[in-house]
Parts: sequence; structure tokens; C-alpha cells
Amino acid sequence: MTRKFLAIPILFVAAVVCANIAPAFAQGGGGMQSDTNAPAPPTLPLKLVENFFHYPATYVMGEVIGVAVSPKGHIFLLNRGYHPLMEFDAEGAFVRSMGEGSGEFEGAHTIRFDPQGNMWYIDAASNMVVKFDAEGRTTEVLGMRPEPWTWATHVIEHAVPSKTAFYQPTDVTWAPDGSTFVSDGYGNSRVVKFDKEGNFIKSWGERGTGKGDFNTPHSIVIDKNQNLYVADRGNSRIQIFDTDGNFKAMWTNLPGPPWSFCITPGPNQVIYVGSVGKIYKLDLNGKVLGTIGHYGRTPGTMDWVHAVACPDEKTVYVAEEQAWRLDKYAAQ
Repeated sequence: MTRKFLAIPILFVAAVVCANIAPAFAQGGGGMQSDTNAPAPPTLPLKLVENFFHYPATYVMGEVIGVAVSPKGHIFLLNRGYHPLMEFDAEGAFVRSMGEGSGEFEGAHTIRFDPQGNMWYIDAASNMVVKFDAEGRTTEVLGMRPEPWTWATHVIEHAVPSKTAFYQPTDVTWAPDGSTFVSDGYGNSRVVKFDKEGNFIKSWGERGTGKGDFNTPHSIVIDKNQNLYVADRGNSRIQIFDTDGNFKAMWTNLPGPPWSFCITPGPNQVIYVGSVGKIYKLDLNGKVLGTIGHYGRTPGTMDWVHAVACPDEKTVYVAEEQAWRLDKYAAQ
């Protein structure tokens, strides 16, 4: 990819992988409740890799809110500064930055790679989900940017929006048949399904606390059995659905509100969950396998973990919004 695309936000999205979840839904009717007599989860055997990322000293970060790992192992950092998208190689060396001066990055929220290696970018302010191919070309756009100048011509201000319109979307994932699922998000409280050609299929959820309702669905991943996991952040729970939106289970036995997800590749998948001051690890039964972190703004601590990426079970990249920092944690 050449530098001629630097003016275009070349956004790739974390490939979301899948796993067996059948035992997870033993309590699918009402969710899994916390066991007050259960022992505290162990500390995860992950250590901070100090000073892993190296970028130009003149680059000043904004809030670090996204991280994704490309198919070739490069790490992409999304932040709300002047250099919104940065690429690093597998050793943490700076490769390039992209998107400077582009209006695309109005409210940068998430980047992920799809299974085909395309890069997807979610902008919560402009209500856009954008797909870019490996050459940096725009190949699909979901949603529509607000156009206030049309109020004077052919659009009614504050009219009921189209069912395809997002209201501050947060994340995206995909099924093997090419279907796309968007968590939508801050303004709406729903999940939206599109077919492989970007056509609206259905949506489910509204703001509330009941099964299938959401309060800020903030992250979404899918496993290899096509079970969708939704981080219902405002309700401090995780809800699980099939790809038709049918409710399957609810997990409430969590160490903290779920802000962000990543799911590992391979036959024995686990989910890492970013929260406030910590990350924790779940199996696909909802069992907490371990946790790490305490609240702070300095290296070795964590604040709002807005995004996580886990290319394998022993490596987690942690995007910390308030501290304006991306960290690597790895088993040592």
C-alpha cells in the first residue's frame, strides 16, 4: 500500500473468530447470576511489555480508542489526535500514519479487520461504518452522514430516521455468510443486521433492562458457531444471540462492566473483555478465567479500556481512552 492513500482513512478491522458455545446456555432463560461464595478469579499471567510502541516524538496522541491486528500481524492504533490512525509492525516499530486532515475522523470510535482482511472504521459522530479494501479504496458504506443543509430543501429536521440510519454506532462483526452486524450504540440501543451486499435485514433491541434490550451496546463479536456476544455496557452484562437476533443467554457474573471485546482464533476460543481499570478473560460458558489491572493513568495501570485486540490467547493489546495510551500485555 503506497502513501498516496494517506489522505484516505485506510481502516481495517479485527477479524473476529469463533468457538463452541453449547454449554454456555444452561441458564439461557434468565442469565447467569453471580455466585457470592465463588473464589476470586486468578490473576492473569500477563505482563506489561514496556515501551513496546515507537512513534515519532512529535506525534501527540488524542484519546486512544481503537486497536486492531491485521492479517500480517501489524497493529493499528486509532486515536482522536491529528494523526488518527497509526500502523506498527509486529515488533512495535512505527510504519506510517494515515487520515491526517480527513473529515472522516469526526468521532473515531472503532477499527476492526474482517475475515477477508478488509479494514472497517466506525465513526460515532458521523454515524458511519466504512469498509476499505487492502488498497485503501472504499468498498462499502453503511449509514449516512448528517446533512444539515438539506433541511432547507427536501429533508424535515428531526424527522424519524430511516431504519438503516445509525445513531452513534460503536462496533461491527460478521457471520461466515457475509452478514454484517453493527452495535448501534449510544443514541440507539440495538443491533442491526445487513446482508453481504449491505442491504438492511433486521434490527433488534431498544433501550431497557429486559432480555434483548440494551443500554449502550458498546462492542460485539461472533464465535465459530455463529453466536453473537454483545457488551451491554450500561446494564453491566453480556447478552448472547443467534444471527437472527434470538436471545440465548445473559451473563451478569462479571468483574466489571463490559466496554470492549476481542475473541481469540483457534479451536479453543476465549474472550478478553476491557472494562474500567482492568481486563478479564472469559471462556465461552461465561466463566471468569482471570483478571488483571487496577485503575490508574500511568504505564502498568489501566483506565477506560475502550478497545482490546487478542491475536492469540497470550497477547492482548489494550487501548486506554483516558490515558491516551496503547499498551501490549503478554504472557512471559
